[in-house]
Amino acid sequence: MESILQCVLHVSVTILLLLGHMITALEVPLDPKLLEGLPQPPTITHQSPKDYIVDPRESIVVHCEAKGKPHPSFSWTRNGTHFDIDKDPKVTMKPGAGTLVIDISGEKPEAYEGVYQCTARNEHGAAVSNNIVVRQSRSPLWAKERIEPIVVQEGVSLVLQCRPPAGLPPPIIFWMDNNFLRLIQNSRVSQALNGDLYFSNVRTEDTRSDYICYARFPHTQTIQQKQPITVRVLNVDAINETMAAFLNDTDFFSDSPSGERRPTFLVPSGASSSAMVLRGDVLQLECIAEGLPTPEISWRKDSGDLPMNRTTLHNFQKTLMISDVTEADAGDYRCMASNSQGAVYHIITVTVKAAPYWISTPKNLILAPKETGVLSCLPSGNPKPIISWSMNGIPIENSPRDPSRKVEEDSIIFSDVQPGSSAVYQCNTSNEFGYLLANAFVNVLAEPPRVLTRPNEVYQVIANGPALLDCATFGSPIPKITWFKEGQNSVLDGDDYEQHNNGSLEIHTAQKADSGKYTCVAINSLGKKENHVYLEVKEPTRILKQPEYKVVQRKGNVLFECKVKHDPSLIPTMTWLKNDGELPDDERFVVDMDSLTIYNVTEGDEGTYTCIMNTTLDQDSASARLTLVEATPTPAIIYDQPDPPTDLEMTELRARSVQLTWVPGSDNNSPIQRFIIQYEDVLHQQGVWHNLTEVPGTKTTAHLALSPYVLYAFRVLAVNEVGFSQPSYPSARYQTEPAAPEENPSEVDAAGNEHDNLVISWKALTSLQSSGPGLQYKVSWRQTDGDRDWESVTVANVSKYVVLGTPTYVPFEVKVQAVNDYGSAPEPTAVRGFSGEDLPMAPPEAVQVLVENSTLAEVQWDPINPQMVRGWLMGYKVYYWKEDPQIEEQKVLTFGRNKTQGKLPGLQPYSQYTFNVRAFNEKGEGPSSPNQQFNTPEGVPGPPASLRITNPSLDSLTVEWGPPVELNGQLTGYTLRYQPINSTNELGPLEEVTLPANTTSCTLHSLKYSTRYKFYLNANTVKGAGPAVTEETVIIMDEVIPSQQVDIATQGWFIGLMCAIALLILVLLIACFIKRNKGGKYPVKEKEDAHADPEIQPMKDDDGTFGEYSDTEDHKPLKGSRTPSNGTVKKDDSDDSLVDYGEGGEGQFNEDGSFIGQYSGKKERDTAEGNESSEAPSPVNAMNSFV
Repeated sequence: MESILQCVLHVSVTILLLLGHMITALEVPLDPKLLEGLPQPPTITHQSPKDYIVDPRESIVVHCEAKGKPHPSFSWTRNGTHFDIDKDPKVTMKPGAGTLVIDISGEKPEAYEGVYQCTARNEHGAAVSNNIVVRQSRSPLWAKERIEPIVVQEGVSLVLQCRPPAGLPPPIIFWMDNNFLRLIQNSRVSQALNGDLYFSNVRTEDTRSDYICYARFPHTQTIQQKQPITVRVLNVDAINETMAAFLNDTDFFSDSPSGERRPTFLVPSGASSSAMVLRGDVLQLECIAEGLPTPEISWRKDSGDLPMNRTTLHNFQKTLMISDVTEADAGDYRCMASNSQGAVYHIITVTVKAAPYWISTPKNLILAPKETGVLSCLPSGNPKPIISWSMNGIPIENSPRDPSRKVEEDSIIFSDVQPGSSAVYQCNTSNEFGYLLANAFVNVLAEPPRVLTRPNEVYQVIANGPALLDCATFGSPIPKITWFKEGQNSVLDGDDYEQHNNGSLEIHTAQKADSGKYTCVAINSLGKKENHVYLEVKEPTRILKQPEYKVVQRKGNVLFECKVKHDPSLIPTMTWLKNDGELPDDERFVVDMDSLTIYNVTEGDEGTYTCIMNTTLDQDSASARLTLVEATPTPAIIYDQPDPPTDLEMTELRARSVQLTWVPGSDNNSPIQRFIIQYEDVLHQQGVWHNLTEVPGTKTTAHLALSPYVLYAFRVLAVNEVGFSQPSYPSARYQTEPAAPEENPSEVDAAGNEHDNLVISWKALTSLQSSGPGLQYKVSWRQTDGDRDWESVTVANVSKYVVLGTPTYVPFEVKVQAVNDYGSAPEPTAVRGFSGEDLPMAPPEAVQVLVENSTLAEVQWDPINPQMVRGWLMGYKVYYWKEDPQIEEQKVLTFGRNKTQGKLPGLQPYSQYTFNVRAFNEKGEGPSSPNQQFNTPEGVPGPPASLRITNPSLDSLTVEWGPPVELNGQLTGYTLRYQPINSTNELGPLEEVTLPANTTSCTLHSLKYSTRYKFYLNANTVKGAGPAVTEETVIIMDEVIPSQQVDIATQGWFIGLMCAIALLILVLLIACFIKRNKGGKYPVKEKEDAHADPEIQPMKDDDGTFGEYSDTEDHKPLKGSRTPSNGTVKKDDSDDSLVDYGEGGEGQFNEDGSFIGQYSGKKERDTAEGNESSEAPSPVNAMNSFV
């Protein structure tokens, strides 16, 4: 087993061990005494940053510190050449380190600027530092300049440039006024990333003469000031009014620049731009827009969401910053500026590059002679970085050749290393954006094992918890660690033990039996070392009786009990708390060994009281609440489910049994009826609990029968009338020894699924039934017809086995026996079964048919030869169908295996049928018997296809029908019967007519008019009449003759029509009266008196004309109404006349007094008087006049 020891020595010195070819670090702290004489190549522990900016007012200190055995010496290069510090009195090196101190007082700092590199060297190799670029900080003055005042129109945009002098490092920019107060910035006025001050639009209040840009140089802590800038913002209206007289009434400034306008971008320019950022840096994107009103800026990424936890917005949403940039942050970023006048956007395309960064840095290797190791250098970057290797600071291609070393692009492989080949290797990886340099040494050591854990260390743990025993070692090659327990020669391993990479031994669930002396042995090729430690497993601390909830009256006393069980070797300490704090310093509180008593209880004593039992290894606690009440009647008893049992303990531990005891919890006023004991099989089904047994509620002990090869844990539940308690805490674990299986699989079955196989299946044993490791099944079988030998096979992790190449459907005996590493289960009982079936080989014979009637036939056959079944005969199927080209559907009837005949019901009379018979088994159907045919005799026909009544007259009608769809024989004729039905639905005498088979209609005469008749029609064959179809109809008269005139006044349609006409006349009369009453506004009476018409006559009863209307008892003439002697109504000066509502001048009445004249909406003014309707009075004419 080859191994790799990977080590990194810190100030406290840590060695990392690697096992095998896997580079897995194992850190082991070493005693400094053990390091004496242990060689180590140099390691750089501290150095100055790559870009080192120094203050020119102070000495330059370039750090370089390293460690190694022996301690390394130091040397420097500057700008690639050796820097001899002894020749420069201004340069000194700190003792014990390589740190340079350069006194630049009286010297120009520029003389010591350059690229420095430190080398730490001892006899085992040389480590080098980064290239440290030393530069002095610079804070140059602002160039003198004259800045003219800036005059702008109100509303336009403005940019005040800062342009500070270049410094090292770059200065921090801010804007202030003469009073050294920062200028107020907002979404309208803000400072850009380059330091310029941007105004999206200016206002008159922006006028001032002290816009001052300041640059602070952080290294020298100096501040430079730019000349103040004066800005004057002019109001357009004021300027135009003042200058109008001098410029011929022409505006000095137009209105357009200062008016409202949509945004445009000041920074950046154009519709799109690009930006590049390095991985890990901060991406800063900026968008500043001008417009009026002031634009609002928003950001989004086109290709996805902005990273939530790394994105921030600054400078009033104008700057987007994404920290710790990754490659996923590349893409198009869209900033949008919007105001009430519109919106504009700009797209910034961001690309992400990467300076070199480590995926895996080279790790120090400690190898034993002849061992193999790999030194890997895995960088990444964009563009892909280039890797170069050096050894002891010299490019590896220029180093002495070493046959044990093979250099590949990103790794160096060492094989069969030799003593004295220790060295420090440098991996330098670079691209256009930077470089990384890493040192890693290869130290070839040959050291026998050393155990670093103190001897005879005593570990104390609580039972049922884990125990961790240390065995820290060091050696090269890496020692192999093994553990033993006193009195045992076997190595401790298996499910109960776990050995970690650092040599520690963990016992997952420590038990009392695990107490004792343990020995760890470290062995490598150079020697052996062992160490002894001791484990003491203590009983857990448990509260057997918990304090209970108390309700007490004022001035009463209360007692909280807290009885505890603990390991006798541990010293317990009982502590009581109130509301998680200390008890009051009050003599009313008395603490005994296992109780707390409170005397003279007051309101302030209410709260939660907790007893805590502490030992040096564990503790247990329980709480109860104290409630103070006024003197009241005894409260009602509260019933609840019991509290869980506690303090589970196993005794009388035997191979197949154990006794479990427990302490019941409170029954909460409902007696405990029973306890349920559950177990968990930690070895096979951890986390799954099964019911094991129950005991009465009066018992607290149970004798439990156990199965072999199970790691048991138990818990107990209490049950009362209210319900189940919560489960108790699990007991300690107990593992039974493995044994041979005690039972065989159940549900064994043997049946083939193909004609040449036998499938043997069973229900697999559970892990609890396996009784030991290595569970397998011995499957045996033999053919029972004859003296055959048993064949068998042993299988595992399956629940079926397929035997191939068997004869078709022959009997077998099968057995399935459980077997494990400790033996076999008892001999199982054989189970009978059959190999697979095949389709039957022959059809039934002697098939014949007996027709019983027109719809029923019986098919008979002889049983099939059992040899031809080739399986389990399930029955017979009769296929039959009607020989009709329009009907192709086959019907199938299935009959039992013992049947030799079967009836075919529901046949069609007077039809020809074809049938055959087939035998079938579980595999399917066999061949069919030869097709046979039979005919069914005639039967009664079906009902006629249709029946309808046509050509009704006063005393006759025609009956038409269609022949039956199902003739069921030769039709011999039809029978037509009919009878009248009176108004009370009583049937009259039945008449019958016999008709020939070739007729489909019949005309009946001498029927009663206006009478309902019911008709019945049957089709007939020689077998009789088929079902009838019926129809009803009414004889209706088409013309009226005097002797048969119908009383129209009794007809419903006539009554309805007359009601509608009467309603219309009523509406018209109401309208007439309303219009006539409007005549009050005319001097009707006066006109009538002034223009008396001698022709006015009273209305005559006999002429039917509409003359004068009176609404008094004396029948006075209506004002304004005039009637000529000829019966027509003349127009007079007054328009209030009923004649105005009709086209004719004559109103007419029917015999019943209803008005039937014709009306229109408005009278024609020029219609000649006496224009009368020539139509006869008719209800139809009256209705048409309103259409």
